[in-house]
Amino acid sequence: MSTTPPQPLPEPDRGSALGSRPAAASVRLYDDTGMPWQPVSQRLATARHLVLVLVLAPLLVVLAVLAVFVWTWFWVGVALAAAAGLWGWWLVGRQVSAISWAEGLEELVVRRGRLFRSVVSVPYGRLQYVDVQSGPLERRFDMATVELHTASPDSGGQIPGLPTGEAERLRERLAARGESQRAGL
Repeated sequence: MSTTPPQPLPEPDRGSALGSRPAAASVRLYDDTGMPWQPVSQRLATARHLVLVLVLAPLLVVLAVLAVFVWTWFWVGVALAAAAGLWGWWLVGRQVSAISWAEGLEELVVRRGRLFRSVVSVPYGRLQYVDVQSGPLERRFDMATVELHTASPDSGGQIPGLPTGEAERLRERLAARGESQRAGL
């Protein structure tokens, strides 16, 4: 009687549980799996730094005036506001450098965050429309935000801080890919 050692069970197909593609083709969280990751513009950090300064500067001035003319303990508030400003300056740089996006064969993937990470994958066939938005500060820095809309309000995504020309080209590519992949449904 010959006994053979038990064979390990095959790995379950994690992608098929969702009715999508096999796990080998899916994007792993934050691994550079050969996808062409594109960073957002560093002008986004400059714009966010400007907003931080515009919010904190009046607070610092008011606290400094109060410290000089009313009560010297307001210098504690000045120090706390300055420390919050320095921390915010550092945080903005880290946040912006953690935002990237990639166009896959079947989906657009947006990843962001360092401590609280998120990856949003929007299949081209699910896109209903693509918005390009640009507020006054974004226009000043020649940037735009590309927003992806699907049938579910929770499943869209956005890419902030793209150069305006790149945002327009991306919108056109996504609209064309969405149309072609929806036609196959």
